[in-house]
Amino acid sequence: MLMRTDPFRGPDRLTQQLMGPGTWSRPSAMPMDAYREGDEYVMAFDLPGVTEDAIDIDVERNMLTVKAERRPVTKADDVQTELSERPLGVFSRQLVLADSLDTEHIKADYDAGVLTLRIPIAERAKPRKIAVGVGSGRKEVSG
Repeated sequence: MLMRTDPFRGPDRLTQQLMGPGTWSRPSAMPMDAYREGDEYVMAFDLPGVTEDAIDIDVERNMLTVKAERRPVTKADDVQTELSERPLGVFSRQLVLADSLDTEHIKADYDAGVLTLRIPIAERAKPRKIAVGVGSGRKEVSG
């Protein structure tokens, strides 16, 4: 038998019971980190216990949608649950991506319960040098 001594677990458990697990029409949020690494924008989503085939990534225009579903583990008939704190159901996150990101070349990797998306910075958004010309820059062509 397991015992917990967390004094804040009671209110957290009550909230979770009232809200219930995430559903496709009302998904739960998933935690994430986002940062720029060189010429890529990186997003890491925590999805422990989710299988790779239960993850759905969609981009429409500049709207990125990540959905995942943590399904219950099949148990034998003689198993009795003593404690169940890991949330099940559907998790989702929608983000509006800047025009400066190249949504045509998004790479997704899933390892150790973390989904990592790498989105390249678009060439048009990268800093570049502008050459300065001397004179009027006009040339006449005679024909």
